Amino acid sequence: MSTQTQKQQWVPSQLVLKNGERFSGQSPEWDCGTFYGEIVFTTGMTGYPESLTDPSYAGQILCFTYPLIGNYGVPPKKLWESVKIHARGVIVSETCENWNHYQGDQSLVDWLKSQNVPLITRIDTRAVTKILRASGTMLGAITTENKRKFHFEDPNKEHLVSQVSIDQPKSYNDDKKNKVIYAIDCGMKENIARSLVELPVTVHRVPYNYDFTEKPYDGVFISNGPGDPTMCPETVEIVRKAMKKKKPIFGICLGVQILSLAAGAKTYKLPFGHRGHNQPCIEISSKKCYITSQNHGYAVDNTSLPKGWQVTYRNLNDESVAGISHKTHPFFAVQFHPEATPGPTDTHWLFEKFYEML
Repeated sequence: MSTQTQKQQWVPSQLVLKNGERFSGQSPEWDCGTFYGEIVFTTGMTGYPESLTDPSYAGQILCFTYPLIGNYGVPPKKLWESVKIHARGVIVSETCENWNHYQGDQSLVDWLKSQNVPLITRIDTRAVTKILRASGTMLGAITTENKRKFHFEDPNKEHLVSQVSIDQPKSYNDDKKNKVIYAIDCGMKENIARSLVELPVTVHRVPYNYDFTEKPYDGVFISNGPGDPTMCPETVEIVRKAMKKKKPIFGICLGVQILSLAAGAKTYKLPFGHRGHNQPCIEISSKKCYITSQNHGYAVDNTSLPKGWQVTYRNLNDESVAGISHKTHPFFAVQFHPEATPGPTDTHWLFEKFYEML
């Protein structure tokens, strides 16, 4: 489908960083006010619908480094990673008004309007990214108001996982002949759910604080999610109880951090995080490199891993931990996204590995 963005009226706006830096841009007229969040950047050239609907971006204003965003519109909701946009704002250099794609339903700008998500464009996103690369992720605001003072509050101090997790358990492939896994939803992307459902297993998708450990099951999955993992003590305690049963556990992104905390390790905040679909990770045992999709701001402190645990993958850009496993028990997790969407599918085989452990 090819069409044009509905006629928009644009007004002057500013991107304000907590360090005092200001960038002048333009926002749609419906985008009036001041909107706060943690400013982060992503290097992905495509995949903006998937990124914006990824619950891991809750609390964040997302700056796209690729200069032209929106050129293939927005696909129908069934292809999103959740039911809505979770990012608190969008920063782009230029939005595409004449988008074209056979699956496109609407333009990026019209979609943001329907979701009440602020947008600022005509921004030097390269300059913004260089600041974040040098100083780290930073609180900021998109504003159309002429304000002198801003009240920045760190969203990572909120329990973001509780805001994006499902409210009630949901089951897939509910067949008594299947093996059973409990998938802890900390903000699970839909393509993770699709990847799990492709396996011949019954999947019980449960809220972040749902204690399933006394129920019959064969394995546990811990999903991705937003924010600081130490804000999730209930989830950590549930995983700690599950570990005592020594049944297979598989975690992705926030899942590796939750599993590490449950094991007794520590996590820390990365300077500017890893967000994009071109993150190289090396598997330590085979020395094989994978190009991965990532979206996280925290990482596992490998020096804090207790006896019996090992680092299995490292990010080749900064040597941070990209995967861990237990040496004798069937517990493993990765910091990257094997389900991709957007990004490469090089590591999708990890879902099969999990299934074979059950």
